[in-house]
Amino acid sequence: MTASAQSVPAYVPTDGTLLNVSAQAEAKRVPDIATLSTGVVTQAPDANAAMRANAEQMNKVVAAIKAAGIADRDVQTSGVNLNPQYHYTENQPPRITGYQASNTVNITVRDIGKLGKILDALVAVGANQINGPSFDIDDKKKDAGYDEARRAAVEKAQARAEMYAKTLGVRVRRIVSISEGSGFRPPMPMPMMAMAKMERDSAAPPIEPGESTLSVNLDVVFELGK
Repeated sequence: MTASAQSVPAYVPTDGTLLNVSAQAEAKRVPDIATLSTGVVTQAPDANAAMRANAEQMNKVVAAIKAAGIADRDVQTSGVNLNPQYHYTENQPPRITGYQASNTVNITVRDIGKLGKILDALVAVGANQINGPSFDIDDKKKDAGYDEARRAAVEKAQARAEMYAKTLGVRVRRIVSISEGSGFRPPMPMPMMAMAKMERDSAAPPIEPGESTLSVNLDVVFELGK
């Protein structure tokens, strides 16, 4: 995620020296939501049978998602696919041997403490595709982390400008302009869950959300002079 807010004059009349300083600062936050994708892949000799079997199994998966307390707004279908399966023989045209149907939904979990049990419940009702989770902060605009990083970046820029001014035997007169770029770096993504192991253990896998990083980059133009 990137955002910018700039105010850079086309021309700044001055008898001093303009100094452009770049500064970066970060704030750490514990994620409060997780997103993942889950679904069902089925195979059958004909297309109708593959789609019917998939719909039947997917209904159980969606019911388990709702039973776990996931709100409707946090469940979104991300893909429904039906593909022929081919058998290849040398010097022969490909031959269709069956069909594979898949249905995938993206879900947002707002209580990370329940994530392990939710994953276990999905596998228990037949989900054979799970990718994620990835962690995030629900409302970054209201989180004070960015302001914390902004203050730290401004302090870094000011300290650097003061150092240059002192070295040059001048003073910092004013700030001419500030431009900002901000970003979000989530924790390292977890690898795809091992379905066979989850089925064998039949227990909720441990989930560690770690910390996410909110970063702010500033370009600050100072005017230096006597």
